[in-house]
Amino acid sequence: MDQQLNPLDIAVLAAYMGAVVGFGCWFVRKSSTSEEFMVAGRALPGWAVGLSMFGTFLSSNTFLGWPGKTYGSNWNTLVFSLSLPIAAVIAVKWFVTFYRKTGEISAYQHLEHRFGAWARVFAVSCYLLTQIARVGSITLLVGIGLSALTGWDIRWIIVTTGAVVTLYTLLGGIEAVIWTDVVQSLVLSIGALVVVLLLIFDMPGGVGAGISMAYEQGKFGLGDFGLDLTTATFWVTLFYGLFINLKTFAIDQNFIQRYHTAKSDRDASGAVWFSALVYLPISLVFCFIGTMLFAFYEGHPDKLASVREEAAMDLAVKRAVAEAEDPAARPTEAQIAAAHDHLTHADYGDKVFPNFIVHELPAGVTGLIIAAIFAAAMSSIDSSLNSSATVIREDIYCRYINPNPTDRQSMFVLYSMTLLWGALGTGVALAMMPVKSVLDAWWMLEGLFAGGMLGLFLLGIISRRANSPIAMLSVVLGMLVIIWMTLPSIFDKEQLGFLHSPFHANMIVTCGTLTIVLVGLIISAFKSPRPAATDAT
Repeated sequence: MDQQLNPLDIAVLAAYMGAVVGFGCWFVRKSSTSEEFMVAGRALPGWAVGLSMFGTFLSSNTFLGWPGKTYGSNWNTLVFSLSLPIAAVIAVKWFVTFYRKTGEISAYQHLEHRFGAWARVFAVSCYLLTQIARVGSITLLVGIGLSALTGWDIRWIIVTTGAVVTLYTLLGGIEAVIWTDVVQSLVLSIGALVVVLLLIFDMPGGVGAGISMAYEQGKFGLGDFGLDLTTATFWVTLFYGLFINLKTFAIDQNFIQRYHTAKSDRDASGAVWFSALVYLPISLVFCFIGTMLFAFYEGHPDKLASVREEAAMDLAVKRAVAEAEDPAARPTEAQIAAAHDHLTHADYGDKVFPNFIVHELPAGVTGLIIAAIFAAAMSSIDSSLNSSATVIREDIYCRYINPNPTDRQSMFVLYSMTLLWGALGTGVALAMMPVKSVLDAWWMLEGLFAGGMLGLFLLGIISRRANSPIAMLSVVLGMLVIIWMTLPSIFDKEQLGFLHSPFHANMIVTCGTLTIVLVGLIISAFKSPRPAATDAT
């Protein structure tokens, strides 16, 4: 789709981008030492830290992915958010106090105290791989959305986004990350509310008719309440959300680092509650956007003709390549016709919201929404880059290379690793371009890496008898379960045979975590009740 932005939209977008980069770079004067770069002098107010956490939650995966997902299905995605207050209660009661008491910037240092060096290396490896995947999926969704909005080459959008965010994160450190997240959280929330209002006013037959039609089509459903673990039922999504959010608050460096930036324990706990309670209604807004987009385009099906045509061609190309086993294969007329017949709303859900922004919003508002999309991406990417650099400095450089670095040496590591992780995340975004649903791909990757980290952490907290060998065996078995459950995302059922996992991909993190914890507890029950000598919990 060739689309030229209105000059007013370009001006709004350019002004916003310039302001954010300038604002972020302004904090270079406050991040001249490694302590300031990583924890901002431990003196930030709780409300700012909370908005930053909220902005990290509300990435472009939410801004573009959630409306696309709800357009193609129902409100099952919202169940993920319903688990957040539960995770917040646990985090405030145990995790925040624990990390603030240790004073350790790294989320993984205590794992070495508890189980040995291997545990720390394992968690750090999982975390860094997760952040590369996270930056890649977020940047790709920005590329998909802005390419549809502007007609610009998606590859250049991905590269430019990665470069801009890396620049101000590199210069401003964690304080730049937090304060730019505050601004960007407000921008993206305002942008979402503006879209809701415009959808309501433009709805064929009025918003009541749109809601009634969507309700009749089952678009407000939260998923099947049965105990089937093979599909994305209510319970599967709830378990996924609970374990992922526990992982976020318990062992995600993005959030652990923010606990330390708050000026007091009360501010840190308040930040957790603030982020959780604000995210829930905003995520509801994005689900509502997806549902109203469904109602809008059911009333104006001709307005999605080009999107459906493009999606059908993409599907036909994939089938042609699969059937011919040739990456250069091109679809026949019969394959294209078959693709049209089998096309579902889920096949082009990620492209519907960008299409609405391109064609239905007035000049100036389009620029605001594009700015909000950038805001959603940047408020998540910047924290991933800063926290990844911090982990490498704390858990790799200071632990194995130079235990007592000068501040100049530390800053060199922080700067260079911010650049490297920005480049790697951008590369992953380019590599993920053929993915059908970016949100599904991200959820699968997060479940793959998160289960082992959370299981190991919880085992150390819950069991006093679990020692290093028990924890290692538990992690090995847990990771085997995780790998087994991930195989269907890579191979066909026929290829796997009896090795095919019947569980839905969102159960990966739940099953992996529970395997590690339960195996550790069972083996520990037969061990003599001597506490681990190095137990730091």
